[in-house]
Amino acid sequence: MKLTVDLGRGLVLKNPVLLASGTCGYGLEFENFYPLSEIGGICTKGLSFESIKGNPTPRIVETSCGMINSIGLQNIGAKAFVSEKLPELREKDTAVIVNIFGYSLKEYIKVVKYLEQFEGIDGFEVNISCPNVKKGGIQFGTNPKMTASLVKELRKRTEKHLMVKLSPNVTDITEFAKVCELEGADSISLINTLLGMGVDIEKRDFLIKRKMGGFSGPAIKPVALRMVYQAVKSVKIPVIGIGGITNYKDALEFLLVGAKAVQIGTANFFNPKAGKEVVEGIKSFLEKKKINDINQWIGSIKDE
Repeated sequence: MKLTVDLGRGLVLKNPVLLASGTCGYGLEFENFYPLSEIGGICTKGLSFESIKGNPTPRIVETSCGMINSIGLQNIGAKAFVSEKLPELREKDTAVIVNIFGYSLKEYIKVVKYLEQFEGIDGFEVNISCPNVKKGGIQFGTNPKMTASLVKELRKRTEKHLMVKLSPNVTDITEFAKVCELEGADSISLINTLLGMGVDIEKRDFLIKRKMGGFSGPAIKPVALRMVYQAVKSVKIPVIGIGGITNYKDALEFLLVGAKAVQIGTANFFNPKAGKEVVEGIKSFLEKKKINDINQWIGSIKDE
């Protein structure tokens, strides 16, 4: 059974299952549940150059069929990641994709230039689409000209695989997909969280301190699936599907419409073994269908 997928620029995954940024810490935490070697790779918690404390609490709340978070991109910073996390991650037999962000073009460039020099990082996932910070990220993800400028500048500064994570909070996802491809991105991942809100009728208050946050979980899958399909049809670079994937059937749906790989996100919170189970489920399904190469399934939907 061949499960390997090639995302370009040397990034080949042993299977098409990644753990999504912000849902698996820095990856090492999940070794408590299964060996990281059993999945295609991990996308680390978003890294800025300097450490960030994040937003005030409450900043995460469960909703029907999902959750809302406003963590605010809390992280230990690029230098601490290199000294405290990367040495051990290098020893794991899985792809390490470092999610990065900044509040300005200069900050994005600074973190990429710093991390570019270290071995053990297989690629960067550029977060231009986080809806739970007051500045930065989201403006790059909802303005095609700013997206183009950012991707163009980062492409100049790294030889590693460059993946751009797109926001669903836009009118036309294909416009942003095309811009990323044009400016040199090796792949795109989508979708990031939708902008959501929750309120408490007893307290007459908001459930999240900052009122709004990123909505994720099973409820967003139909939206994500539609956007991934649209992106696949609009560009030639690989598309990585994210959004509401909780089991192997969900993952196979994204792959069927053309996603080259998938990321498991919110499911990691209620089932930490979801990544491993999705890989096992995909393999079992393909065996039953007598398909010996995952690439024969990818994009094979009857699309006429």
